[in-house]
Amino acid sequence: MDETSLRPVEIELAPSTSTPARSAIYGDSSNSNHGSNDTGASGPINESALPPTDTGLGAWSFLAAAFVVEAVVWGFPNAYGVFLNSYLQDPRYALQQHAASLLPLIGTLSTGIIYCSGVVVNPITARYPQHRRKSMWLGATMACTALLGASYATQIFQLVLLQGVVYAIGGSLLYLPCISYMSEWFVARRGMANGILFAGSSTGGILIPLGLPPLISNYGAPKTLRILSIAIAVVLFPVLPFVKGRLPETRGRVHGPAPRGAPGSSDWLRHKSFWVILAVNTLQGFAYFVPIVYLPTFASELHISSLTSAVTLSLLNAASVFGRLLMGYLSDKFNPWSLALSVLFTSSMTTFVFWGVLSHTFAGLLAFSIVYGSVASGWTSLWTGFVRPFARDDPALSTALFGYMLFSRGLGNIVSTPISASLYARPHNAMSGVADRTGFDVGDGRFGKMIIYVGTCFAGAAGVSALGWALEGRKGRVSQ
Repeated sequence: MDETSLRPVEIELAPSTSTPARSAIYGDSSNSNHGSNDTGASGPINESALPPTDTGLGAWSFLAAAFVVEAVVWGFPNAYGVFLNSYLQDPRYALQQHAASLLPLIGTLSTGIIYCSGVVVNPITARYPQHRRKSMWLGATMACTALLGASYATQIFQLVLLQGVVYAIGGSLLYLPCISYMSEWFVARRGMANGILFAGSSTGGILIPLGLPPLISNYGAPKTLRILSIAIAVVLFPVLPFVKGRLPETRGRVHGPAPRGAPGSSDWLRHKSFWVILAVNTLQGFAYFVPIVYLPTFASELHISSLTSAVTLSLLNAASVFGRLLMGYLSDKFNPWSLALSVLFTSSMTTFVFWGVLSHTFAGLLAFSIVYGSVASGWTSLWTGFVRPFARDDPALSTALFGYMLFSRGLGNIVSTPISASLYARPHNAMSGVADRTGFDVGDGRFGKMIIYVGTCFAGAAGVSALGWALEGRKGRVSQ
C-alpha cells in the first residue's frame, strides 16, 4: 500500500482500571496536522484538538527550550577539555596515580553514559510517559548537585564519580525526554528540527570554553565548578516548563496489544542496512570525540595561553552549529548514505591534513578547528534520515531507534578514551626539543599516533558507509 494513502485511525484499547493508554498510527509525513489517537477519560481525542506539527507556537517554543537543554547538558562535557588541561597542570591531581589515564576519562565517561543510557531510559519512559517531565526536573537537580559536589573533591576517583558519572545520569534523565517529545512535534521537518536541536550542544560548547579559562585562572577549578552549577540551574529551570509533549500523556501503564511498528516490534532487526548504520555510527564515535577532548591540551603544547587555547575549542563548536544545521536540512532532501560518505571521508582528510600537517602553528590549529567542526559534527544530524525508513512516522519507534544510535555512538566514545590516553601517554620522538615541522611533531610527537588513529577510524567508517550505500542500491534494484 502506498504510504501517502494512509490516514490516522483511532484504535480503542481494552478497558483498564487506569486511564486508557494511547495508540496511534501516523500517515503522510507531509501533512502538517498529524495527530494523536490518544484516549482519555472522556474518550478519544480528536486530531483537530491538538496543536499542529512542524509549525506553530507549541512546536517552536518546545524546540527553543529543548535547544537550551541540549546546550547545557552537552555543552559542559564538550568543554571538559578546558578542565582537563587545568587538572593535568594541577599537582593535586596530576601527581596522583594513573592521573594521565583517569582524568581524560571524566569527560568521555560523561558523554558516553548520556549516549548509552538511551536504551535503558527510553523503554521506561515509553511505558510510563507521564513521568517524563518529572524525570527532567530530577535530572536537572542531579546535574547541578553533581558539579557542586565535584567542587569539593580532592581525589581523582571523586571527580570521576561526580563530574563524570552522576552528572551524566542527571543529564540523561534531562535530555532523553527531549528526543521523545521531538518526534511528536516534528514530522515532515524532523531532520531540520533535529539539526537545530543538536546544534545546541555546539552552542554550549562555544560559550562555556570561553568562560571557563578566566574563571579557572581567577578562582581555580573548584570554585569554577560551584559557579557553573549555579549558572546551569539559573538557565535550566526556567525553560523546563516549555519542554513538553504534543500528545496528552497517560496516567497509567500502556495496556493492550502494541501496534505494528511499536517499540516492541522487531521488524527493523531484520534489515542489514540498520546494522551497517550502527557499525558506521560506532566507528564515527571512536574518532569524533578525541580531538574535542585533547584540543586545549594540544594547543597548550604550542605555548599559548589557556584563554587563547580555549578559543580553538570554541571555534570548533561554532563551526559545528553550521555543520549540524546544514546536514539536518539536507537529510530531509537527499539520500543519507551519500551525505554520510561525504561527511566521513572529508572528516578523515581533515584530520590527516589539517591536524596532522598544518596544526604546528596556531593559525593551522584554528583552521583545523573550523574545518573539523563544520564537517565531522554534521554526522548526528543524519540520524533522522537513517531512522525515518524504519520508523515511518511512529514517534515511539523513532525514539527507540534513536536510543540505539545514541548507544552505539556512546560505546565508541567510551572505548576511544583508554585508546587515546595510551597513545598520548608518552612522547614518541627520539629527540625531544626538535622544532615542530608538522602537527605530528607537536609535544615531542605525543599526538602523532592519536592523529593517525582518528583519521583511520573516520576512513574505516567511510568505507563501511559505502558498503551500506551499495546494499541500499542493490535492495532498490531487486524491489523494482
